[in-house]
Amino acid sequence: MIPGIFARTFAERPFEAARRAGYAAVQYNMACAGLDPMPEVIPAELAASIRADAKASGIQIAALSATYNMIHPDAGVREKGLRRLRVLAEAARAMGTRLLTLCTGTLDAEDQWRRHPGNDGPEPWRSLLESMEAAVKIADEFDVDLGIEPEHANVVSSARRARRLIDELGSPRVRIVLDGANLFEVETLERQRAIVAEGIELLADRISLAHAKDRLADGRFTRAGAGVLDYGHYLARLHAAGFRGPLVTHGLAEEDAVPVERFLSQFPALAPGAA
Repeated sequence: MIPGIFARTFAERPFEAARRAGYAAVQYNMACAGLDPMPEVIPAELAASIRADAKASGIQIAALSATYNMIHPDAGVREKGLRRLRVLAEAARAMGTRLLTLCTGTLDAEDQWRRHPGNDGPEPWRSLLESMEAAVKIADEFDVDLGIEPEHANVVSSARRARRLIDELGSPRVRIVLDGANLFEVETLERQRAIVAEGIELLADRISLAHAKDRLADGRFTRAGAGVLDYGHYLARLHAAGFRGPLVTHGLAEEDAVPVERFLSQFPALAPGAA
């Protein structure tokens, strides 16, 4: 696997900072270039400059963040998000990546990462299918892929629901961003391992990107290595499933970038040349 980090972790010069901290890839966000994360326009010269800067630093842009609330109760918000997704899709390959990461959404109108009790109903699922079908058309047009991430707060709240979405859409454009810490909240170690293993097995054929954060014993998120996620098990199962792509850490302060890289690099799946 390739060690990676959210570019927004760093206050400035994210590619250079990531390389100095020991990472080989980033998940990029347009906020790093001084734009809105979902901008109205991306000048062609800016896209080319981002790609050149990454290459000069020896950094792979593993994915481009394109998150908006895909089931927001306001149709106007959803339409705006889709328009701006198109802007990112059009620029992605010029920036050096083919993967856009999405947020499958929540009925919470204020926070796209906060769970709503109605998320699991049939209407939010229909709304997500409609939004995803439109997004897939954009992905087809610009030859990019769409990464969805199972998260308890969103409509795709589990690996099983992610598998259902993949199967119902029937498009190879729909890929998976897999985060072991998103697959459980408060569980025994035995149950945690079973949930993570099942999730990876269900989604193995679609995993394009893996994330690395952690859970505290009370269910809150924390940085990788500071919680209860069995990283040896998580990374070994990803490796056994054939995943060799970027493992991107996030949810950490800039000063934690080096310690987290050291923590992750101890696992055989991230050893140089691991096969």
